[in-house]
Amino acid sequence: MTTETTDGLPGTAKTTKSQVLEAGASAIQDFTPVKHICAHLNAFHVYASDKTRCVEANHYCSHITEDLRQCLLYDSTAPNARLLGIEYMITPKLFATLPAEEKKLWHTHVYEVSSGMLIMPAPAMVPNAVWEAAETAEMKDIVPLYGKTYHFWQVDRGDPVPMGAPELMASFTSEERVKLACPGGLGELVKGRDERFGTDYRAKAEKRKGLEKESEGKMIEGEFIPFYLFLCWVRMGCGRIELGSYDMMLATCEDNDIKVWMCPIGTTQFSIPIIKWGPSRAIVQGIPPSSDEMYILIASLSTLTRSGV
Repeated sequence: MTTETTDGLPGTAKTTKSQVLEAGASAIQDFTPVKHICAHLNAFHVYASDKTRCVEANHYCSHITEDLRQCLLYDSTAPNARLLGIEYMITPKLFATLPAEEKKLWHTHVYEVSSGMLIMPAPAMVPNAVWEAAETAEMKDIVPLYGKTYHFWQVDRGDPVPMGAPELMASFTSEERVKLACPGGLGELVKGRDERFGTDYRAKAEKRKGLEKESEGKMIEGEFIPFYLFLCWVRMGCGRIELGSYDMMLATCEDNDIKVWMCPIGTTQFSIPIIKWGPSRAIVQGIPPSSDEMYILIASLSTLTRSGV
């Protein structure tokens, strides 16, 4: 006997026969790749093609190598959760080897981590203090990683089954970007999620202060990271660097005249700004026409080179 499902899923409920077969298969078949899933993360992805749409995603991740992770994305933690898509995460070392066009498909996790949006839901019976320490350690590992995400099932628009082409997804990079998809901001976006998991994004943000700065310190010679750039002229007041064209430009600045703020936070999937860090100079590529302000002081650079991708 079958019955209609009551949770919005298409088709009829699983029969007793199907349930018995599933139980038997799980007992005798080898599910090694799935058994190597070692982390459950929760965050929100924004559509690269439409910044006013976002969706909650539960990530179930396994580590392929120290530089590569892969995650299955579900819309919930229920047994019949819908598989939304996949996300790959790589270290800055691997990101640096990618072609310029490929880099545009990847996003950072700095805002997700530092804002408290990204969480690692706690299992039952684990003391809160113990889990908070474990989660913060995991966030420290995630904050420098780059992600590439595709969703196949647009559950937020009510699709009964996966329809159309896969959608490239991005990460939120600021409160302003969050408000494009959720006018009430981050607090409104994560309210239901925090209630379900018994978490508080504000408390997590407080505990994670400085993690993005630690990520900044991991830059190595020749490494590429996305960033926003903000310049402050000490003698002339503060102003934003403007990009009139993508022509090669060279600006030499005296250390006592200029301070340079840089932060490894990606923009959207398009025109991601990239910096190549080297001794006393930075090669900057792909700065969009309007860059947002960031406030992490890295260094005073005597030479700044800016070029198009």
